[in-house]
Amino acid sequence: MHKTWLVTGGAGFIGANFVLTALARGGVRIINLDALTYAGNLDSLSSVAHSPDHRFVHGDIGDRERVASLLREHQPTAIINFAAESHVDRSIEGPAAFVQTNVVGTLALLESALAYWRGLEGEARSQFRFLHVSTDEVYGSLGDEGRFTETTPYAPNSPYSASKAASDHLVRAWHHTYGMPTLTTNCSNNYGPFQFPEKLIPLMIQKALTGAALPVYGDGRNVRDWLYVVDHCEAIRAVLDGGRVGEVYNVGGDAERENLSVVERICDLLDARRPLADGRKRRELISFVADRPGHDRRYAIDASKIQRELGWKPKESFESGIERTIDWYLAHQDWCARIRDGSYRGERLGLVA
Repeated sequence: MHKTWLVTGGAGFIGANFVLTALARGGVRIINLDALTYAGNLDSLSSVAHSPDHRFVHGDIGDRERVASLLREHQPTAIINFAAESHVDRSIEGPAAFVQTNVVGTLALLESALAYWRGLEGEARSQFRFLHVSTDEVYGSLGDEGRFTETTPYAPNSPYSASKAASDHLVRAWHHTYGMPTLTTNCSNNYGPFQFPEKLIPLMIQKALTGAALPVYGDGRNVRDWLYVVDHCEAIRAVLDGGRVGEVYNVGGDAERENLSVVERICDLLDARRPLADGRKRRELISFVADRPGHDRRYAIDASKIQRELGWKPKESFESGIERTIDWYLAHQDWCARIRDGSYRGERLGLVA
């Protein structure tokens, strides 16, 4: 028996990987709703473009009529919400778009989902789930010690994380006020195939391939917990299949690295795979630039809850995951070229005038 899921934001980085991994496993039909903003990319879904189990719909989560129509027509057993504006630097330059999508859009989607769920009966009603995908950035910044748990107080420091915090609170309220069966996941920094090249790892890969300067914010000592995107997708599936209704699950890669260390590893791996013609080592390309405004110093996830309750652990170490990621980008330079020729050329974002 096929399940049907409504996946929102399924042409973005994490959403597309989720769609691809879910369809590869089988047993599910996916209705994929995406507004195709600058980071949405149908190229990422080309391998399933003609799959009978995947239907792409161009639309916005804030379009209540469109969402209600899709829910009536396809009767999904779950809604998985990836739809979001997600880049901190862009949120510094234009916070209104983040509030519109991440707060107002999530509100509209929750209202549509609630009306749909209330109309279900019996097993269809009891099995329905609304899973909201969020970020560890809602928790703020850590010092040298400690990790974020599901009970860490929210303390967002950027317009992006503030907008995601607001959406998380709305999802929580929909469960506690209306009884809707919600789940929330808060993940650490993702990396892997199909990531839009404004983010650190794909940006450094693309710049390093051409021998361009590699700009590292501040002193490069900001720490992130790196999570390979396919591992994240498997965690979402585990929460969807077995998570306790109303609960939050933190998802981390157990792979803390300083930004500078990440860039240096990229340099070394590319030197081994694709040496520069002039013989330079790519670490020589690293340059330190003005820091991001309000740059959080350290994130780290305590993922013991999802490990204990659902048996999920990341399969990829950072070492194996970054090698797989670099190899994917080397093999898919056509995918990257279409972005460079279109919506993003590697420019610096998020500078405060």
